[in-house]
Amino acid sequence: MFNLMRSKLSFGRMVEIATEMGMANPLFRCHEQAAKATTKIDGREYINFSTYDYLDINTHPEITEAVTETAMQFGTSAGASRLVGGERPQHRELERAIADFYDVDDAIVYVSGHATNVSTLGFLCGKKDVIFHDGLAHNSLVQGARLSGAQRFSYAHNDCDALERVLEEKRGDYRHAFIVTEGLFSMDGNIPDLPRIIALKKRYDCLLLVDEAHSLGILGPTGRGVREYFGIAPNDVDMWMSTLSKTLCGCGGFIAGSHELVDYLKYGSPGFVYSVGMPPVIASACLTALNILKREPERVHKLQAISQFFLRYAQEKGLDTGAAQGYAVVPIIIGNSWVTGFLSQALMGRGIYVMPISFPAVKEGTARLRFFISAAHTEEHVRKALDAVVEEIPNAAQIVKEYQDAHPNAQATA
Repeated sequence: MFNLMRSKLSFGRMVEIATEMGMANPLFRCHEQAAKATTKIDGREYINFSTYDYLDINTHPEITEAVTETAMQFGTSAGASRLVGGERPQHRELERAIADFYDVDDAIVYVSGHATNVSTLGFLCGKKDVIFHDGLAHNSLVQGARLSGAQRFSYAHNDCDALERVLEEKRGDYRHAFIVTEGLFSMDGNIPDLPRIIALKKRYDCLLLVDEAHSLGILGPTGRGVREYFGIAPNDVDMWMSTLSKTLCGCGGFIAGSHELVDYLKYGSPGFVYSVGMPPVIASACLTALNILKREPERVHKLQAISQFFLRYAQEKGLDTGAAQGYAVVPIIIGNSWVTGFLSQALMGRGIYVMPISFPAVKEGTARLRFFISAAHTEEHVRKALDAVVEEIPNAAQIVKEYQDAHPNAQATA
């Protein structure tokens, strides 16, 4: 409890210092329209690089129509847990469509993407088990591993040699073993060596969960994710996980896999059993979005093209894009958290909305602007944003330097 209180006080002090330095709080800004390639805040339009609408499907008229029809018949709530309150046709149709999309037996949808990982890992794993996860695995995966009570080992980000070493050393000490990774890493925008991870999971008798929150609809010629990107057999991964809030324009998450896995989760996973069912209108929206994705692969091609252009242009400008591979998520790494915050503020002043990411979301010294790219973005959007970044970095750095010079004891060096 006291550690949590101290953490809150520390964050409060950071906000105080930022205010003293003249930095406006970038969090919780209120958008006045659907946040797509552009958005509106306080009556002003901004080029928006902080949306998950990767395929430019949100607000599609087919989704609006489907949601309206569903709401007219079923309302806006499932009313109770699906286990005790029953299901709606939209639940079954969405789960069947997801399973077919992944070429696996079945799927289960949860009302929260974060809860999908927390509840699945927390339920499946126990004290006699072990979880090996990438060092940059999403918070939901780490929290699920902690909740489970299983032993947990983090291996160096995207380092299969490190994974193999820890598997060789530790796997034999535990009953069941799970390897957990992402299909496209949400902070760095890079892709794991999934074929090698699959080879390791087979060699060391592990189960594998792949979180495709940022790779579903992004990777592969038709957007079928990291499986299509590498040409992987669907059953080589035991649990395909993804959120429904990104390319599928809704809210929630799912696990796709074998009948046995899905049945086990539906009767026991706390995030499913003890939670209200997904609202039918959300299931309807996600199903419609998935149908659009399957029908219009050109959206995937457009996103991939503009993402690659973004990466090339940023690198031509001398900006640090880290390990990004040019698929929907591209960071511009600045390093200093305060400089990054002031840079985001300066871009806001120039009509460009992109959020700063700093510790503890990323390692200290690797603060960055994280750009989410949409199929709706144009090359003009990209040039304008990145040209502004290059021009404003020295100005942001100067603000921080002047404050440090005037307040040598202040913690403005994060």
